[in-house]
Amino acid sequence: METRELAYFAAVAEELHFGRAAERLGMAQPPLSRAIQKLERRLGVTLIDRSGRTIALTPAGEVLAEEAAKVLDALAAATERTRRAGRAAPRLVVALKPGGDGGLLPALLDAYRADPDAVEVELVLCAVAERARMLRDGRADVAFLHSPYEDLTGFDSEPLRVEGGVAIMRSGHPLADRAFVRQADLDGDPTPCWPARHPEITDPATLMQLSALGRLIVVAPESVREQLRRDLACVPVLDAPPTTVVLAWPERTRSRALAAFVRTAAALAERRPFYADDQP
Repeated sequence: METRELAYFAAVAEELHFGRAAERLGMAQPPLSRAIQKLERRLGVTLIDRSGRTIALTPAGEVLAEEAAKVLDALAAATERTRRAGRAAPRLVVALKPGGDGGLLPALLDAYRADPDAVEVELVLCAVAERARMLRDGRADVAFLHSPYEDLTGFDSEPLRVEGGVAIMRSGHPLADRAFVRQADLDGDPTPCWPARHPEITDPATLMQLSALGRLIVVAPESVREQLRRDLACVPVLDAPPTTVVLAWPERTRSRALAAFVRTAAALAERRPFYADDQP
């Protein structure tokens, strides 16, 4: 199969309409239809069910649509990484959400600069879901992610810090003055508790605003305390599931600058495994 054929089929699979797919690809419909038929003959299977008023993917077509997306995404990522690697002044692009570094980043950047393999670091602050996406499409070299909440498939990773959980709530909440709470305390409170409730909300600023308004109690990694708003309280949750802050990067990456960054982060995390006041 040729990459061009996969791109043609992917457009048809997404649009489920030859006319719209052809318009999207900037070509006429008849050549597109012939290209898909040629691909079907070459594979010896039917990819598109044309028997109804609208077209649909066959089981074989569904498999190829999924595989084609992976191949095309990988090709786009490889292209982006190659272009970036060829720049005169190489940079290491690090993706993270605000406060998502487990408190390690300032010391890490200072220590990394001293490594002979270090390059300029570009920090990209982004939304929760955007970090892994930037790694997959080649816009970032490495990212701070959180396990087990994020899919690490296709990434190599280095665990840095295991954090307990804290409950973030408005300062006047009845639980706000507690030295600690348990999950049962939160479950028994009438205020919805994120992420068990409303997991579709992923923007940190939105979560904090809803907490300040008394609409949510947010259970998050304990490192968020460093960026807490004054109108919010933060209470340790003794039995909250632990969160591991990890550095993640695409599998089989060969980069001395990246290796130095990961090596420096791991050494720093070993010396600073947790905050001095982590325990209640």
